[in-house]
Amino acid sequence: MELQSILTLSGLSPDDNGRELTCSAENIVGQTEASVLLNILFPPTIVQLYQPVRNQDWCIPFTVMGNPRPDLHWYHEGKLLEEQQYIKTEIHEITDTEYHGCLQLDIPTHIHNGIYTLVASNEFGEDRGNVSAHFMHTPDEDHSGTEGVFYYDTTFSPDTPPLEDKVAVYIVVGIAGVALTGCILMLVFLKYGRSSKFGMKGSSSVISNDDDSASPLHHVSNGNNTPSSSEMGPDAVIIGMTKIPVIENPQYFRNPGSILKSDTLVQHIKRHNILLKRELGEGAFGKVFLAECYNLSPDQEKILVAVKTLKEASESGRADFHREAELLTNLQHEHIVKFYGVCVECDPLIMVFEYMKHGDLNRFLRAHGPDAVLMADGQHSLLVELTQPQMLHIAQQIAAGMVYLASQHFVHRDLATRNCLVGENLLVKIGDFGMSRDVYSTDYYRVGGHTMLPIRWMPPESIMYRRFTTESDVWSLGVVLWEIFTYGKQPWYQLSNNEVIECITQGRVLQRPRTCPKEVYDLMLGCWQREPYMRLNIKEIHNLLQSLAKASPVYLDILG
Repeated sequence: MELQSILTLSGLSPDDNGRELTCSAENIVGQTEASVLLNILFPPTIVQLYQPVRNQDWCIPFTVMGNPRPDLHWYHEGKLLEEQQYIKTEIHEITDTEYHGCLQLDIPTHIHNGIYTLVASNEFGEDRGNVSAHFMHTPDEDHSGTEGVFYYDTTFSPDTPPLEDKVAVYIVVGIAGVALTGCILMLVFLKYGRSSKFGMKGSSSVISNDDDSASPLHHVSNGNNTPSSSEMGPDAVIIGMTKIPVIENPQYFRNPGSILKSDTLVQHIKRHNILLKRELGEGAFGKVFLAECYNLSPDQEKILVAVKTLKEASESGRADFHREAELLTNLQHEHIVKFYGVCVECDPLIMVFEYMKHGDLNRFLRAHGPDAVLMADGQHSLLVELTQPQMLHIAQQIAAGMVYLASQHFVHRDLATRNCLVGENLLVKIGDFGMSRDVYSTDYYRVGGHTMLPIRWMPPESIMYRRFTTESDVWSLGVVLWEIFTYGKQPWYQLSNNEVIECITQGRVLQRPRTCPKEVYDLMLGCWQREPYMRLNIKEIHNLLQSLAKASPVYLDILG
């Protein structure tokens, strides 16, 4: 005989969820029982929504209840927030129908400031909660009207010192003022007295560049390149309480062991042997042309070359031209663009380089990325996408070129994919004709009148103190690796130049690209250590990249 009955429960709450109910049945023959867990369905409730907290990254913590499990969506300033690698919801703990988690934000900037709304919903209803988040000052929030000036966040104590402390401060300030006056008088004497006595500023061993964009390669000594206070001009910028000089003509000192040998013979090429074909681009110095050059190689009657012209043949410009030609003549390596020689028979003065068929590496990466499309004969056809082994092959070639430059005591100062060139069979070489500062103008930060700084590729010490060393090139190489594994994206592309400066000087680094192996990202992090001496050695970087590239054989014929 079967009996059916229904138990009706009232006054239940979500807290009763998961409780066990036991039904017992008994007759003269015996007894049995069965148990069931309560599963109470109810709409979501946002129990707690906290202000952002910072651990390694930023997190907006929350606690939500609901059964069935609610769907969670975030809105920023009323607009649906699209979650991705750097902004995502993470659930850390689930207790019955209670969910504890946070909205994780990796390196948020001022563009992420504002009101965040959490919407939790299921089939029974929804709940909303708001929280205000402030991660970083906007460029003009605290310093409106100071265009072109960037700052550290500086906090001053509001406490007022006692009277005796004030007196002590005044005495110290007075002494410092006297000392400062003496220093200024001494500097004036050194600057004007010495120059009037000897008729010159400095010695003949100084190599100066009249145009900071003339050459990307700079030979430096082991000395300190930090400019003195006397070199600070009106174009200096301010970080916190520190005035940072902008030097239009930075000076570099030559070591006794310089590769600028006194017997350097620069090859001279006759003008009638150079046949210009078409213009490739224009830079601050002049133009670059594709040309045919005759009688340059004993094996070939003519070869394709790239020629760089000098726009103005002033006396100082000619001196820089010949100095650069001597430097380039001594730079001979399989991963440095080959320099053939000069033509100085008439204006414009010409430098002749090897021609790299596929142009600069940045455009090459973009053209062989996941989104690149080629228009061919009116038809859309996808270009071949670079593989991870091919990216490693590119990276280890650039590292090999940088090992060579470091061995020659040269600092590049502007290492980036835009300044590398691609030839046949994925051959990559470091070289720059000076065009990139015009073609890639958004990659440079203009300070003062003419100085253009590639701050997105620069380490903190180069931004703040204008120090350029082999270690600063190592930092730039890390950024180049990031460019390669993002198919040519601009570093910090979502930020303005001032925001980038703030991020770098505060110790933030670029996030791991989606296609980047952990071993390569660890390499990048080794390049981005804040202290220069803690960064990886350039030879270590090359060896590691070479090992990774050998472990992943490369099929080179991606260009058809």
